[in-house]
Amino acid sequence: MPTLDLSVVRLYLHILAATIWVGGQITLVALLPTLRTIGPDAPRAAARAFNRVAWGAFAVLVVTGLWNLAEINVADRSLTYQFVLFAKLAVVAASGIGAAIHAAGRSKLALALGGSVAGLGALIALFLGTWMHG
Repeated sequence: MPTLDLSVVRLYLHILAATIWVGGQITLVALLPTLRTIGPDAPRAAARAFNRVAWGAFAVLVVTGLWNLAEINVADRSLTYQFVLFAKLAVVAASGIGAAIHAAGRSKLALALGGSVAGLGALIALFLGTWMHG
């Protein structure tokens, strides 16, 4: 039986937060056509409700991600690992910035670009994180 220690809790919190951040974005995109039939303000109301949970999840992702980094010696890792880590950090930042632009956006362009960068960044970060630990 594996040991239940703080590293398990750290990884659990990181995966839970990623599930909310990434899965929530995918769910909202899937619900968008239905929300638009409810009324013109329904998509924005749903996004605001999601943001109340999503930004907390993003914060947990950042904190647990930094905690994960503090637990390893990156210099001892392969060059490929270091490259993938750097790429992951870049797309996590892009995802957060894109989501902030989307949340503050008033034009269709800001909403589309911000949402696209947020979603694509989140999906790529999820892939890269899986690759790092695979």
